[in-house]
Amino acid sequence: MANDTASTALAAAEDPSKSISAFSSQSNFVAAQRMARALAESSLVPVAYQNNIPNVLIAIELSARVAASVFAVMQNLDIIHGTPSWRAKFLIATVNACGRFTSLRWRFVGVEGTDSWGCRAVAKEIATGEECLGPLVTIAMAKSEGWATKSGSKWKTMPELMLCYRSAAFWTRLFAPELSLGMSTSDEMSDISEQAPLPTLPASLVPGSTKDLEAELLGKERPAAATAVTLEMPPLDVHPDTGEVVPPEAAQ
Repeated sequence: MANDTASTALAAAEDPSKSISAFSSQSNFVAAQRMARALAESSLVPVAYQNNIPNVLIAIELSARVAASVFAVMQNLDIIHGTPSWRAKFLIATVNACGRFTSLRWRFVGVEGTDSWGCRAVAKEIATGEECLGPLVTIAMAKSEGWATKSGSKWKTMPELMLCYRSAAFWTRLFAPELSLGMSTSDEMSDISEQAPLPTLPASLVPGSTKDLEAELLGKERPAAATAVTLEMPPLDVHPDTGEVVPPEAAQ
């Protein structure tokens, strides 16, 4: 009986469909917290998860969604510019292991060492046999998008690998976005330039003057200031004994 129980538990652990979706129910959330506490105490997990139960809970949820082990998710999920992103090799492995497509392969075009050099990721859908051909990524594209001109860019030192990684990311976004959960790859996020600085408010802008702000941002001439209207109030009558204000009708 004990052997049967152990076998059942082992089969459930090896079946990705049995993974815990941490946020799907209260009981799953409680069970996931126990798992997260144990993982967070391990020195083998990345620093971002050590003694950080909330981060581990997110990793547990992601592992259930992509049918991968929690440890693999933690090892291959990077935070770039504050945004979680997959490592390209993990994304390729996820596609290859999903069972819906043949393994990803690449078709190179152009002349190596020139801007025309590039490749497409390609695979076949197993159910239909249809070929899924991804977008073409070239060195010219990398230069025009600014990926290859950034300081320390891997496009300068290992362009072939970067072509494969980027084309695989584009392919997954088109044909199997549910496998990446809509997240970009780490190298994509690293290639994204930082946001341009926000325009500063004009020094003379009066707080709450939305028309002046709109004119400043659009480069238009500011509207003329409205003429202030001064209202003259009649003097108030004060009762000589009580010091209270006497209404105008009573003063008459």
